[in-house]
This record gives sequence, structure tokens and C-alpha cells, in this order.
Amino acid sequence: MNGSMSALPMAVLVGVTAALVLLTLTALGIWFERKFSAKMQSRMGPVYVGPIGLLQPIADVVKLFQKEDIIPADADRALFNLAPPLTIITALGAAVVVPFVPHLPSADLDVGVIFLLAIGGLTVFPVFAAGWASNNKFALLGGMRAIAQSVSYEVPLVLGSMVPCVLAGSMSVNDIVNWQATHHWVAFGLSLHSLVGIPAFLLFFLAALAESNRIPFDIPEAESELVAGVTTEYTGIKFALFYVGEYLHTLVASAVGAALFLGGWDGPGAAASPVLGVLWMTVKTLGLFTLVYWVRWSLLRFRSDQLMKMCWTVLTPLAVALVLLASFFAVWGSN
Repeated sequence: MNGSMSALPMAVLVGVTAALVLLTLTALGIWFERKFSAKMQSRMGPVYVGPIGLLQPIADVVKLFQKEDIIPADADRALFNLAPPLTIITALGAAVVVPFVPHLPSADLDVGVIFLLAIGGLTVFPVFAAGWASNNKFALLGGMRAIAQSVSYEVPLVLGSMVPCVLAGSMSVNDIVNWQATHHWVAFGLSLHSLVGIPAFLLFFLAALAESNRIPFDIPEAESELVAGVTTEYTGIKFALFYVGEYLHTLVASAVGAALFLGGWDGPGAAASPVLGVLWMTVKTLGLFTLVYWVRWSLLRFRSDQLMKMCWTVLTPLAVALVLLASFFAVWGSN
């Protein structure tokens, strides 16, 4: 009993530290995207606030805190106020089981992948709650689109995530990373497992884009059709919380993709040095984060019907085939 009580403050400290680190990386990610997109479009991006504009996210937060907080007269006030912070809380929850350091996962759950998928699926509920609570037809349509998109793309996302589980014979994220460190099936060198691993990674990446509402899958916020979707009635810092939650969800999804498909902390020297393990995990996560931005600023938005057609006629059958192929490799390898 005393041991569990003494471990509680340490767990709280680790959780708060991890949350602060992730939120700081999210702020830097917002700055990086603005600079990255500016380079793609021959612009300068943030340059005035701090060195090369690094303090621009802080200036934006200060500005947003000063803006008026407006709540529509006929809105559901409780849900309207609760939805923005819930987007961040659900995104942070998924980071609990992502192993950033060799042999020291944040929470080594036997069903870590299931936990990740469950928490990831919850991120759509604050979005729909915001649309419903706003009492605005455009916001409600955006929330309904978000539900339809999330429910649909959860299927290929789950099936794609099952491929490394089947091959590693475990649903623990740490076990999957350790298995990849031994087999090097995607991140370093090619093997027979890469025949199923690489397509599963691409499938996971596309489904994660849809789960995070990132272009070309951002139909819940389609400005040309829905004004701003679920955030139409939100102002000031509440408006910003939705986008911080979206960026945070993208960052966590990148970390999950790096752990499940790119070897996580595995890399030259990582087994002997936890610092190098953290470095490799960070590089892989930020690499996927940058790839998300590259896709966003290169492609156009899909129509709703195109989005659903691709999910059910292309990605879902491919995901089923990959799981069956991974099962064959797992059984064949054990024999």
C-alpha cells in the first residue's frame, strides 16, 4: 500500500512532464508548419516575434486569451465549454503507452495497441459534441461528417495496426518495438516481413490522416462548404484548443506509427544508450510529422463521397488482405 502511494507522486510527475513536453513540441510543430508551408509557397512565414519567429506561437496564445469568449444564446453551455479541452485530453491519453526509451515504456500494457486505438477513437466525440452543442447547422453537419469519417476509417486503422501485432505475437507496443529491433522489418533493411509491413504502414498513415482530420481528409472543417465546421461558433482560446488538439493528435499518431512500423527507439547505438534511443524515436516521429505537413500542402481535399468510397472499396479490403498475409507469415515463421 505504501509502495503504491509513494509511486503515485512519481507517476503524476512523469505524466505532467510528458504532457508539457508534448504540448511544447506541438507549439513548435505549429511554428514549423508555418515555416515549412511558407517555403513551399515562396513566402517567409513567422519572422518578427523572437529569433526566426520561434516565439510566434506564444504571441498567438496571448492574443487569443485576450479575445472575447462568445457563447451562442441557444447553445448547450456545458457541452460547448467542455468540448475544447476534451480534444487535448483524449490526444494526450494515447501517448501513455508509447515507448520513447529502450526498456522504459511509459506504461507497458499487454493490450497497449488496443488502448491506443480506443483512446484514438474517442477523439471524435469532443468534435461531435462541439457541433451538436453549438446549435448551428454548419457546425452540426461538420460534427456528423467527423463521426462518419472516424467510424469508417477506424476499420482500416485497426486492421493495419493488427499487422505488427500478428507478426510480433503481442499487443504490447514495447514488445512490438523489441521484435522489430530483432527483425528489422521496415526501418532498417528489407526482409520478407517488409512485403506486408510497408503496405500496412502506408495504410496506417492514410487512416491516421483521416482520424486526425488532416488534408486531404479534413471534410469536418471544409471552409468552402461549412464556414469552419464544428468550430464555427467558437472564439478566442476555445477556438485555438481544437487546433492544438488536432496538432497534438497528429503528433501522437506519428509517434504511434514510428513505434509500430519504424522500429521506435531502435537504431544504431540505441540498445546501449537510452539517450540515442530517445533521439531515434524523436527523429522518426518528427519525420512522420513533417510528412503529414508535406501531404497537407501538396494535395487538395477529397469530397465526402470520394472519402467514403476509398475507405470501403480500397483501404478496408487491402487491410483485410494484409492481416491474412501477416497471419500466414507468422504461422509459417513459427513452423
